[in-house]
Amino acid sequence: MSDYPPGQFDRDDIVIEDISPLYQGFFSIQRYQFRHRLFEGGWSGSVVRELFERGHAVAVLPYDPVRDEVVMLEQIRVGAMAAGATPWQLEIVAGMIDKDQSPEQVAHREAREEAGLLLHQMERVTRYLSSSGGCSEQLDVFVAIVDASEAEGVHGLDSENEDILVHRLSRQHAYQKVVDGEIENAASIIALQWLELNASRLRQSYNEQNSK
Repeated sequence: MSDYPPGQFDRDDIVIEDISPLYQGFFSIQRYQFRHRLFEGGWSGSVVRELFERGHAVAVLPYDPVRDEVVMLEQIRVGAMAAGATPWQLEIVAGMIDKDQSPEQVAHREAREEAGLLLHQMERVTRYLSSSGGCSEQLDVFVAIVDASEAEGVHGLDSENEDILVHRLSRQHAYQKVVDGEIENAASIIALQWLELNASRLRQSYNEQNSK
């Protein structure tokens, strides 16, 4: 067992010496220079890291408890293309948080824009850091109740060059794609795994609310 319990340090144990902008485009890159306390005492030397700044995001898995179906989206992703993965990725609804918007508001906005869906009820799954070694992005993940029969067609904003194909899948089929490694997006994997554990509860709760 470690003599150093987790969580003993916080933001007060870091001294930021400099933050310099390196690039500003669709995203931005900042150069951080800082020192931090060491587990065995004292302080580190000056550490230099480049940080990818892309803002914070929301991801939501639309789930139909009546049909036991999920709604997922297929679209081209430059990161997947560059990584040698399948360029057209199967993902859940997602979008960036604009100034003065809550994660819940963003979830509703993106569901309409990307899938033409109205979210009737949402449950938070988690919040996580996408890649904390070099990126500041946090993602809020939700599962939302929808009528999956409303999901069809191609969506997205022309102004953002979006070309998004909507898919309806059974919950079992979608989860099998996680098991088989066909779904490679972290937020989608997290949401589908959470749904696999909680689907029975969600369906029971939905049935009880709509039987009154």
